[in-house]
Parts: sequence; structure tokens; C-alpha cells
Amino acid sequence: MTAPLPRLRERTITFANGSIGRNLDIPSATPANYFEAISRSAQMARVTVDGKLFLPPAATDSKPLPLVIVVPGSLGVAASHLAHAETLTGIGIAAFVLDPFSARGVGSTVANQTQYSFAASAYDVLAAWKVLSARPQFDAARIGAQGHSRGGSAVLTAACRRFADAAIGPGNGLKAVLAAYPWSGHQFLNPAVGDTEIRVLMGDRDEWCSPMQVQGHLQAIRLTGGTASLRLFGGAAHSFDRGSPLARIADAAISPGALTAYIADDGAFIHPLQSAPDPRLKDRDLMVYGLKSGYGIKGATLGTRGEEARLFRVDMIAYWQRTLQP
Repeated sequence: MTAPLPRLRERTITFANGSIGRNLDIPSATPANYFEAISRSAQMARVTVDGKLFLPPAATDSKPLPLVIVVPGSLGVAASHLAHAETLTGIGIAAFVLDPFSARGVGSTVANQTQYSFAASAYDVLAAWKVLSARPQFDAARIGAQGHSRGGSAVLTAACRRFADAAIGPGNGLKAVLAAYPWSGHQFLNPAVGDTEIRVLMGDRDEWCSPMQVQGHLQAIRLTGGTASLRLFGGAAHSFDRGSPLARIADAAISPGALTAYIADDGAFIHPLQSAPDPRLKDRDLMVYGLKSGYGIKGATLGTRGEEARLFRVDMIAYWQRTLQP
């Protein structure tokens, strides 16, 4: 068994193009659920997460840069996330690779997604936006977020105005979002994203997250007037951009067939068997319901076949060039 990598902030990382990773602290919080984040924010437990900031090698102080916040999935920061950051810096876009796990003492959420809330994952993204948008080297109007798996869920929620308005103020937030194979098991009744453009890249053979649930989520966003697109990759599994062969993760606890938990405007969950929002409900309550209802599955596949990683990268580059470098 290989030893785990040291936490991201303890690693010295220099890309082949010369971009050097610099640690950056992000004051954030760990809300118990969406209700606490939106309606009881003063009660949230505070935490400082961190990540590494990479600037394009040719960057100067004369012109503010566009930037993408890269958000990892349940396995934490992987080589593929750093590779995406390197690709971004190579096309003139700064990248901030967020490490949401280490400061919370979490190594992985693969076997248990309720170690901290999905609301906290989304809050981290907006906390990072708040810090980065205040730095004069970046163009606050051209900051996007790219999330993978659990991170994909985080950036979708961070784009939702009901959540973003409460966290960072009305009208503030991300220019664009790229959600890679996200989980859409939590959705706001009003999923409006305002002017934030949404792009999802996903495999149609994803065992971890439901492509059909994501289709419904994006259509709901479109019905509010939002711009949202989905590209499905035929035969692709979860994490098909990873660049490693297909592998079975035996301890993965998943429930892709579970019912959607909707979220009221105040952040309260609506249990699938109830009609009224309940501010007391947390992620774990809904996970337990899903397991008892028979939706829980153990084990899932992730990895890359053939040209999938390259095709992902091509789409990613085109999207960020169009939305952040018009």
C-alpha cells in the first residue's frame, strides 16, 4: 500500500510551464445544512481551509487575470486536478486548487459522504471566490469554478442564487461553472443561477451519480431562464478525465437511484416522503432514508478509457476560453 500524500499546503508544486503553487488560506465555515448556511449563518462553525494558487507564467500586474477555482471530489486533490490547473495556466488563466478536506481532518468521503455537509462544500467555493475576487490581480467579473464529483455538486450549488446571495451578497458570484460528473441529489426548488453559465461533462455509464438526475437539474435551471448545457460521453464512467485505467473502488458508498431531496428558499430540506420543509433535516437523515429504502450500493467504477481524458480537456479549454477570455 502506498503512503498517502502530505496535505496539499505541505507540498512544493511547480508546473512544467514554470508556474509555482503558492498557499492561500480561505476563511470559510462548516454549516450543518443549507438552512444554517442561508437562515442561521451566525451559528455556523468557522474553519479556515486552504489551497494552492497558480498564476500563468507570463502573468503581469498590468492586467487583471481570469481565474478558475478547481474543486476536487470525494478522494481529495488528485494529480488530474493539478493537471487541469496546469492546463489553465498554460492558456493564460489563473487556477486556485482548493483543498476542502485537510483542514477538517478528512482524508476521503468515498465511504461516508456525511462527514461534513454538502452545504459546507458549496460554502467553501464561495468563500474562495470572496478572497480571490478581492485581490487586484484578478478580474472579479471573470472568476469561474470547476468541480469534480462532490466538487461538481459544490459548484452547482455555489451558482444557485438562493445560496450565493446569502453567502456573498445579492448578484455576486461566479461568471461560469463547469461541473464534471456531479451529484444532483440536492436541488433547490428555485434553482435559478442568474447570469452564471453552467456546463456539465458526464459519462452516460456513470455508476456514482445519476445522469438522468443531472438532466432534470439542468432543465430546471433552464426553465428559470438560466444557461445550462450537458455533454454526455458515450460509455464513459465516473472520473473519466482522471487519466488512469478503470478501477473498482470497493468501499464506495453510493446511491445513484435515490430520490432527489429538494431545498426550500430558506435552505430547509424537504424529505421525499413529506411535503413541508424541515430545518432540522441534515444530509445524514436523507442518507439513512435512502439506505433504508434500498437505494444504497457498495462499490463503483472510475477511470479513463481511450481518448476520454483528452476529449474532456479539449472541451474544458474551449469552455473556459469562451466564458472567461472572450
